[in-house]
Amino acid sequence: MAVRNIKGITSIRNTYVENEEKKQYLMQQRKKKLYRRLIAFSSLFLIITILLVSTLISQTSRLEEKQRQKAQLEHSLAKLEKKQVLLKEELAKLKDDDYVAKLAREKYFLSDKGEIIFYLPKEKKKEKDVE
Repeated sequence: MAVRNIKGITSIRNTYVENEEKKQYLMQQRKKKLYRRLIAFSSLFLIITILLVSTLISQTSRLEEKQRQKAQLEHSLAKLEKKQVLLKEELAKLKDDDYVAKLAREKYFLSDKGEIIFYLPKEKKKEKDVE
């Protein structure tokens, strides 16, 4: 049995003390390994969380952009549908001979026999300058 002198205190060296020191050393090593594993898993968890959050944010922004684009397309679709209805009405009117004759007189200044066409220009609205 060896006797060790630490700061004026001598310790007894027997198998029990040596076993206890080995246990303490092993516990310290286990704690170090545990801390290293915890740090590794925590950093892995943090990296995965950051990736998921960034994916969520980018998908949210893309979704908002797609919703804005959808609203614009719906608006233009409504305009085109209105235009289509007007064009269908115009097409139905163009099948009527009286309407075609009236249209030819108005736009192309055509006349029947004995008709005189007077063209009166429409008055333009006065534009107000905003200063």
